Amino acid sequence: MTFASLGLIDPLLRALDALHYTQPTPVQTNAIPAILAGRDVMAAAQTGTGKTAGFALPLLQKLSMEGAPVASNSIRSLILVPTRELAEQVHESIRAYGKNLPLRTHVAYGGVSINPQMMKLRKGLDVLVATPGRLLDLYQKNAVRFNQLQILVLDEADRMLDLGFSREIDAVLAALPARRQTLLFSATFSEAIRALAARLLVDPLSIDAGKRNTTAKAVKQWIVPVDKKRKTELFCHLLKKKAWTQVLVFVKTRRGVEELVEVLAARGVSADSIHGDKPQPARLRALERFKRAEVQILVATDVAARGLDIDDLPQVVNFDLPIVAEDYVHRIGRTGRAGATGEAISLVCADEVQLLSAIETLTQQLLPRFEEAGFEPDHRVPLTDARGQVVKKPKKPKKPKTGKPALPAKA
Repeated sequence: MTFASLGLIDPLLRALDALHYTQPTPVQTNAIPAILAGRDVMAAAQTGTGKTAGFALPLLQKLSMEGAPVASNSIRSLILVPTRELAEQVHESIRAYGKNLPLRTHVAYGGVSINPQMMKLRKGLDVLVATPGRLLDLYQKNAVRFNQLQILVLDEADRMLDLGFSREIDAVLAALPARRQTLLFSATFSEAIRALAARLLVDPLSIDAGKRNTTAKAVKQWIVPVDKKRKTELFCHLLKKKAWTQVLVFVKTRRGVEELVEVLAARGVSADSIHGDKPQPARLRALERFKRAEVQILVATDVAARGLDIDDLPQVVNFDLPIVAEDYVHRIGRTGRAGATGEAISLVCADEVQLLSAIETLTQQLLPRFEEAGFEPDHRVPLTDARGQVVKKPKKPKKPKTGKPALPAKA
């Protein structure tokens, strides 16, 4: 199977060749012909399986082939995404795939000035990638119109609902024309998303490019039990011992992120951070520095669990386990992408055993444990079984009271 056999036009094929895309992934093989044919699509695919190209390539082809002029402040297609990082990533891919096509594209999200985004929309756009909140801001200012909208894409819609965007999504959908092509792409589908799809999609093609909530086989996963107070010391030890060159580290809190960056800097290790308190330009600079290998360690909260596309990232470290088990799948999906191999290491303390159990139950696998010499925990992490359930420790027998002989049992 080749991209040409899927019916893609020459300008897209040349762009794919420049990007060294050789063969379509399963989700692309199924989605591209259906979207070109005008069908609604509901696709579930693990992160790293090429779902962005799965919807972007046929979308760009349809827009370029129809070639309709865009009225002022109007858009012909809308791609809704949950986070700023994902918006930037998707728009970057759109630009790369469509570099040989005469299409106008832009990205809109909060945390930065709205004025440049309004200026871009004045001439009209073929493709707008946006987060729900900023899109509504633009709509309420009459900076964007939907009368020419032909294609709507909901990317990572489950995450949008997780982040509390359900009202914003409903408001956006109410403003869109009823006649349109709708594409729903996501790494996972919750029951709420399936209900949303049933309301939005018309006779959709359903694509399941992998088991729900599974982790990529190319990622080697294991955990290292450790006491909570020694996590930073253990991470620095492993960094030096294993000579890690580039590591994405996930920490639970924003404060914890900055504390780890400070410790690393004090030890002469180049590190930067991404979290919700940092302005968007600073977050983008941190990501670009990491991609260019100007910093060795990128420490992030779950704001970066989705939307980071880093070529050949060798290691992901869960300094803290995520509160939501599904985020584990997305965190470690930053490595082992596009057929490459990767490693995901989790530093787990005793009070995280319930989080560990939830992850193992979700992914239906028992994560192997390897204790690091010199860091064996005083507070042991309880064992879990093959179903991801915590194995209760047997109760210790009560010691008989001293000084009095035990009474014989009554007959």
